[in-house]
Amino acid sequence: MSIDTRPAPAVPAARASAAADVRARRRRERRFLHRDKWWGYALIAPAGLGLAVFYLWPVLETLYYSFNDWGAFGGTTWTGLSNYRTLVTDPEFWHSLENTAVYTVLVLLGIPLSMLLAVLLNVKGMRGTGVYRTLYFLPVVTMPAAVAVVWRWLYNGDVGIINQALSAIGVHGTYWVSDPATVHFAVAVVGVWMTVGYNMILLLAGLQSIPQDYYEAASLDGAGRVRQFFSVTLPLLSPTVFFTTVLSVIQSLQVFDLVYLILGANTGAGITNPAYTDGETVVMLFFQKAFYDNQRGYGAAIVCALFVLILALTAVQFRLQKRWVHYG
Repeated sequence: MSIDTRPAPAVPAARASAAADVRARRRRERRFLHRDKWWGYALIAPAGLGLAVFYLWPVLETLYYSFNDWGAFGGTTWTGLSNYRTLVTDPEFWHSLENTAVYTVLVLLGIPLSMLLAVLLNVKGMRGTGVYRTLYFLPVVTMPAAVAVVWRWLYNGDVGIINQALSAIGVHGTYWVSDPATVHFAVAVVGVWMTVGYNMILLLAGLQSIPQDYYEAASLDGAGRVRQFFSVTLPLLSPTVFFTTVLSVIQSLQVFDLVYLILGANTGAGITNPAYTDGETVVMLFFQKAFYDNQRGYGAAIVCALFVLILALTAVQFRLQKRWVHYG
């Protein structure tokens, strides 16, 4: 019988060596992650700096100036809540807020039109969809100033194409953007015309993301196209509808250049459009107070109030979306 005189394997030493390797690897990983983190900060620094300088700092400055009386030639005097007290009792502000709300509601009515166009362009076998998408999207990439000039000419009460077409069938047209009774609808039509293409593209993307299996199952259950639209398409498209609604509300509440140029600039000679005050938006009032009346502190209070309003409405929309938006 032979005796094994070989040394026993150094198990504890091997384990210690493995543990040391693991610790060394973790140290290398931490150094790599630390270095990678700073590279990430360096890459986002230009965008972050631009955001801070051109967005965050102006917001803070505007908030500060809203509590001051800012003179025409510079210099500020702290007035506390004086500008906001004036804002609450200013009938012109409330009237402009009412005009902005009416414009926003009328523009939101264009979302069903965008949905209808998206559904039609989503029909299988339809030819020329690329051309239609381009044509509907052209107003989105057109400068608002150019759009305002063209539509103001179309709305002209004397030589406008709209009134010329109406007179051909025996209808006497009005001065669309100079009549307080029609100015809201005239401006809202242009707003819908400019946004319908963008909303249509978003809704079309949402439609194309819906799996066809749902429609096949609904068809096997005997559901027609109308039933499929209300039972399958609308629920699954609700996240996209919610997104377009939020964007439309934010953009409509901030509308300025389009309405301002359609109604005609309020120059130092005074208002020349009799319907100007009936179409004046909140941002137009801010522009008037800050740059024509030299009430920059009060103008800052106006835009701060608008910011809070947009924030509140967006929060309400996100709160209510739990009741009608279906994900998945």
